[in-house]
Amino acid sequence: MSHDSVKAAFEKQVVLLPLDIIVPQKEVTQSHRSGEFYKQLTASLKHVGVIEPLVVYPRGPGDYLLLDGHVRLEILKSIGVKEVKCLLATDDEAYTYNRHVNHIPAVAQHFMLLEALKNGLTEERIAAALDVSLDSIRAKRDLLNGICSEAVQILVDKQLSPKVFWILRRMKPIRQIEAAEHMVAGGTFTVPFAKALLAVTKPEMLEEQAAVDKKLQATSIAARSMLEEQNEFLLRDLKSVEESYGTDVLTLTVACGYLDRLLTNPKIERYMARNHADILQALQKLLPDNGRRVAVSESGHR
Repeated sequence: MSHDSVKAAFEKQVVLLPLDIIVPQKEVTQSHRSGEFYKQLTASLKHVGVIEPLVVYPRGPGDYLLLDGHVRLEILKSIGVKEVKCLLATDDEAYTYNRHVNHIPAVAQHFMLLEALKNGLTEERIAAALDVSLDSIRAKRDLLNGICSEAVQILVDKQLSPKVFWILRRMKPIRQIEAAEHMVAGGTFTVPFAKALLAVTKPEMLEEQAAVDKKLQATSIAARSMLEEQNEFLLRDLKSVEESYGTDVLTLTVACGYLDRLLTNPKIERYMARNHADILQALQKLLPDNGRRVAVSESGHR
């Protein structure tokens, strides 16, 4: 396997640069300025400051091309900031890790908030920094009250509305787990689907049955209809998989046969073992006689 070092994409030191020598590549539009994200980021920069440095590429003395952080740069200029922390990129490639954003799940937000409160931040300051109401912060703080730990673990990394936990809270722990498993199995984490699960829950599996909303009970027929619709979607997906299964298996069989003949050549196998051992191991797992080939691969390393 090759031991060539990977070139670092950034310099190790964070530098402080004047805003007027940083050249943006695109303009922040009015639609961006009027968005909720822009307002929240503005509040965060005012109360907390810059957490994530801008990414720039040094094109020459006093000339830095901005690769990542156009909205932050625009906000910093508007609030009168003169200098900002920056990471120096070693290439002018503008593709950054922020190109594809994974939003933080509701459960993770809850634990992050608890950690911030534990470290001494007040709810009022967090609300001001995020430009949200105090009630919203308190709702996230109490998000998992009444939710059993097993259900939390099932939904810990799922993107869902905090309202889903309000609905689960009306169920007993064992039913919370079942509902969470239903949502994962169907790949559906919407509030209407959670309400449907609540509506078809047996009375003895609900918390404080006397306080259950009468109106919600009256919607059980509609809820069952929604569940039936979800089942139809699953059956339709299963049917499409069944239709392509034969072709997929045939393609896989032909491909495995080709790989088997290819790796029968000792020179090819030794080359793969020396230079691409990880790829070779993955290919060997597809072949029926992978035990013999693994042994050959390991001997090629010696």
